[in-house]
Amino acid sequence: MNNTSTLEIILPPVTRSIFFVGFENTLQSNILQFPQNDPNYVPLLENNPFKVFQWLVTHINDPETAEQSAVFFKADWLINDDFRLVKQIMAHPRLRRIPMIVLADGTCPVSTETLIANGVDDCYESPVEWSALVARLEFLMQFKQKILATSKHAVQSDFKFKITRLKRLLDIIGAIAGIILTSPLWIPTAIAIALESPGPILYRSRRVGRGYRLFDFWKFRSMYQDADQRLQEYQHLNQYQGSKKPVFIKLAHDPRITTVGRFIRKYSIDELPQLLNVLRGDMSLVGNRPLPQYEAEMLTCDEWSTRFMAPAGITGLWQVTKRGHSHMSVEDRINLDIVYAQSHDVWSDLSIMRRTFGAFIQHENV
Repeated sequence: MNNTSTLEIILPPVTRSIFFVGFENTLQSNILQFPQNDPNYVPLLENNPFKVFQWLVTHINDPETAEQSAVFFKADWLINDDFRLVKQIMAHPRLRRIPMIVLADGTCPVSTETLIANGVDDCYESPVEWSALVARLEFLMQFKQKILATSKHAVQSDFKFKITRLKRLLDIIGAIAGIILTSPLWIPTAIAIALESPGPILYRSRRVGRGYRLFDFWKFRSMYQDADQRLQEYQHLNQYQGSKKPVFIKLAHDPRITTVGRFIRKYSIDELPQLLNVLRGDMSLVGNRPLPQYEAEMLTCDEWSTRFMAPAGITGLWQVTKRGHSHMSVEDRINLDIVYAQSHDVWSDLSIMRRTFGAFIQHENV
């Protein structure tokens, strides 16, 4: 698989973002004469497959970023990952154009047929000269763009979910109205939180929303300040126990929650600052809940990643059908998220918002 093309390669005047996955600090010993300051090729060393996929999806609409990228894998890392990242890239109708090349210590440990079946374009024995790799890389970029543009796999529509103007207008109007109507609660809630326990009044965390995009997510703080550090201590209380490896974490009778926190959670007052996220465009009034990064990293398989096509929302299909029920499973929640991502419209959003008022009060301590 390591024969370079004899076709003339025309280098486009763009910067190539080249991901090197699984190499750690061994890049120089695997690729000889790799350019240190070449403006045409930017090396990005990353061992977290979620971060690689997230970057590619985030930049897919810019023709000078994601579609001008490539991924090099260390062979043993790729095998240990069971080709998951390769499969995820190939499942995306536009990312599948990205060249993917494997570097192996000695003979490639898997057959050519296995590599091709999984979407890998080539395998080289390291160390290898950069000049040989770049010639093959540029050929693959041109070849895959052309062949996929004319094949039955070509996809013209954007993979990422687009918020319609009507939905965005309803979000803005609803968020402004919500802030005005709930404004008498904001100051008393802030005072109560400050008086009960030390720490910030607002809790901020990085969440993953539509298209795997990270943003700052806001809530009124309902836990003690060291709650995140104590999470592992209470894993046995996780209500999501329906699968072998739970993805979501929601603790029943969570001991990290303050007295004020239990009250504002029961009546969903802690969610009010997310109206500011809606105004900023980070979230929608209705959508799939934005996830912490450690949860989102476990949802990159082909079928589960569909949930990230929908916008992040304050409320959603899951909240009005399953929230507060202890018999919930991981699969139940993901399937509801996927159903919303695939079939929602303005009328279903309005129906969910109407049903949300009945789900504001939680009937179980979760």
